[in-house]
Amino acid sequence: MLFPLLLFPQFSNILTVQTPPTMSMKAGVETPVKLHVKLNSGYHVNSDKPADEYLIPLRLTWTSGPLAVKSIAFPPPRMEKYSFSEKPLSVYTGDFDIITKFAAPASTPKGEKLVSGKLRYQACTHTTCYPPRTAEVKIAVNLY
Repeated sequence: MLFPLLLFPQFSNILTVQTPPTMSMKAGVETPVKLHVKLNSGYHVNSDKPADEYLIPLRLTWTSGPLAVKSIAFPPPRMEKYSFSEKPLSVYTGDFDIITKFAAPASTPKGEKLVSGKLRYQACTHTTCYPPRTAEVKIAVNLY
């Protein structure tokens, strides 16, 4: 019974998302926002387009709010071979960036806004996959 509790603190720190400081954004203009993702050494997550349909993809979703999501761009994945799979897997390892382009209609009220989202992932090692997790993401935006 204690074993799962001892693993939880280690598992919760496998992936971290670094958000930018408060962003300044002009209403009516598309603005890219970079999330920097850090994955601990020895771990990987499936890419946003995994090699097999049964694999859990990396997914970034944003809640609806004052800013519209125009696009989300993931980096090119790495194709890596693991002993548990006959074919290479499409994964992310180490540090990588996810870029979201946001826009606010020109009529959007100016001022401080908070944009929130979720990054869903499944972290794995060469031998073990952990249950899927979701990291909360919040970005402060100064709309002018």
